[in-house]
Formats: sequence, structure tokens, C-alpha cells
Amino acid sequence: MNPIRVMVVDDSVVVRKIVTDVLSADPGIEVVGTAVNGKVALGKLEQLKPDLVTMDIEMPEMNGIEAVRAVRGTRNRVPIIMFSTLTERGATATLDALSAGANDYVTKPANVGSVAQSMESVREQLIPKIKALTGRPVTSVRAAAAPVVPPPRPAAPRTGPGKKPAVLVIGSSTGGPEALARVLPALPVNLPVPVLLAQHMPPVFTRQFAQRLDRLSPLRVVEAVDGTPLAPGTVHLAPGDHHLVVRANGRAGFTTALNQSPPENFCRPAVDPLFRSAVAAYDGAVLGVVLTGMGADGRNGCGEIRNAGGTVVVQDQATSVVWGMPGAVAQAGYADEVLPLDRIAEAIQRHLAGAAPLSTGTAMAVGGRR
Repeated sequence: MNPIRVMVVDDSVVVRKIVTDVLSADPGIEVVGTAVNGKVALGKLEQLKPDLVTMDIEMPEMNGIEAVRAVRGTRNRVPIIMFSTLTERGATATLDALSAGANDYVTKPANVGSVAQSMESVREQLIPKIKALTGRPVTSVRAAAAPVVPPPRPAAPRTGPGKKPAVLVIGSSTGGPEALARVLPALPVNLPVPVLLAQHMPPVFTRQFAQRLDRLSPLRVVEAVDGTPLAPGTVHLAPGDHHLVVRANGRAGFTTALNQSPPENFCRPAVDPLFRSAVAAYDGAVLGVVLTGMGADGRNGCGEIRNAGGTVVVQDQATSVVWGMPGAVAQAGYADEVLPLDRIAEAIQRHLAGAAPLSTGTAMAVGGRR
């Protein structure tokens, strides 16, 4: 298999060297060129024909957001990973870049103390994402981050009657911000159940992302805080570095709860603890939705949802940026429906109304990764 051809775009000589050295040390990756800003990168794109581009955000002449818009304006679909700072400004710019067509992002090492630690931080974050976005298997210690997923299986037979959902839980990762920005605005303001959402995202970013989704959606979207009563039509987004779970408080009803238990599936927030807690609190009356993302986070939680009488809908391969998470659920036989992104909101409303899954849902075409 030919190595993955990567172009590194950053105005910092130090960062370019760190990223280039890290990527070049992996036998499956070849750095085919570098650029000091977006304008130079655009000029080299056609010549180098990389399989993937890493893109800094703040650069002279043409910044990363402008470069992403320019690349997508030429209809070039090369995967682009943004290199962002873990700040309010960096979070805003990263979300703007994702809206412009970037596929994912990593955060720059901060306060790590040495070049070696910086390189390790870049290696752990960047290489699995490069391989996932280019459809290559990951062979590092984080191999589970991007499994090669076989085609989906038909949903496993139910052992008991299905339950009308009393809560909606959603999990997503790579490609999730843009997927959610399409699904949530398509849901009605009078949604009859509360919504809890786990998107793999660091602190600071989640607050900005919740505010952005709140502006886009008729639903109220907030970054979750501990102890908030769950009410219909409000979306609670798990804050970075915290698991979000549902707590049952007897006659007081259900509330959010946050914790910093160990990461699951290399993630905190993670999807599985959210899904498990919803099953326990609502006695299985749960609608689980898994959108695009690396890894298999959410697979076990979806198994618990279906075993308890709940319903599971996942995004299909053709519309997913990475078909890791939804693919893992589908391959395990836990998906009642496997649907294109533009049909997810309709399916959510249908299931919340108590309608049965479409009989053809899981058998729908699940063509190649976009």
C-alpha cells in the first residue's frame, strides 16, 4: 500500500518541523511538501496532489479558514485537518474552519515542557485522524480509534416489545460538528423529549459549539452543567473533559450529572456512559442516534439501548466523514435504521411519535466513505 501523502501548512518553522518529523517517522505516511501560508498551499496543491493537508489557522497573507474556503471553492475534496490553539479564539476559528469544509482538527501542544512531549502529543492526536480520514487502518496503541468496519448486519431480533422514547441521546466525533449543525436545526421547537449529546471535543470548544448550535437550531442548546432538570426541547452538550450522564432523582425527575471518571474509548466526554445512564434512568425508553466519527464509542451503549427495548438510528457510510462509530453499531447488529444524514431528523421525529422503524432502513445502501 502506498504511503499517505501529506502537505503540512504552517507559518511557524518550529511547528512545521515538529509535524513533519512526527509524520515522517510513520512508515505509512510521506510528507510531500510544506507551505508557509494558505496562499502558498493553494499554489502547491495541484502540483503535489496530497492525500491530506494539515492546516494552521492563523497565518499571514491567507489564513487557514480562507484557505479551506478557497480549496473547497475549487471542488477539491482533499481531507483537511486544522491545527488549533486551545483558546476561545482558537475554538471559534476552528468551528469556522469546519463550517467552511475542514474535516477535523487537532489542538496544538500547550505547556508540555519539551519538544519530545510536543511531538508525542502531535503523534497521538494527528496520526490516527490522518489514517481514519484516508481510510487506512491504525496500527498504533490507539488502534481502536479507527477500526476497519465491515458492512452492517440486519438489526438483531428484539427479545421484547419496543418502548416509545422518553429521551433522545446522540453521539458523534469526527465530522460531528457539521452533521449536528444539519440535524438539530431540522428538529421542531416543540420536540417532546429532552436531548443529551456527547461530541468528542475539548474544553472551551464545547462552550463555543453549544452557543453556535443554539443560534442555528430552534431548540435551546446549552453546555451541560451538573444538576440541571431535563426538560423537553432542550439539548445538553457534554462539556469537554467531562462525561455527561443522566441522574434519576425519584419524584424530582431526571437531571444532568457530570463526572471525570476515566476516559472510555480514549474519550472524555464519551458516548457509552451517556447511553448507559439513559437506559438505566429511563428503563430503556431511549432513542439513541450515532453520527459520523472515529472509533467505536457508542457501540456498547447502543447494544444496551436495544436490549432494554429502545431504538437506535445511525448515519450511513456514504454521508459520514468517518464511518467508525456508526459503522461499529451497524456491524454489531444494533442499528434499527442506517440512514443518510439528511434523513436522520425525520427518523428522530418518527420514532419520538412512536412509529415503527422503516423495514428497509438497515438494508439501505452504505456506499464508500465520502
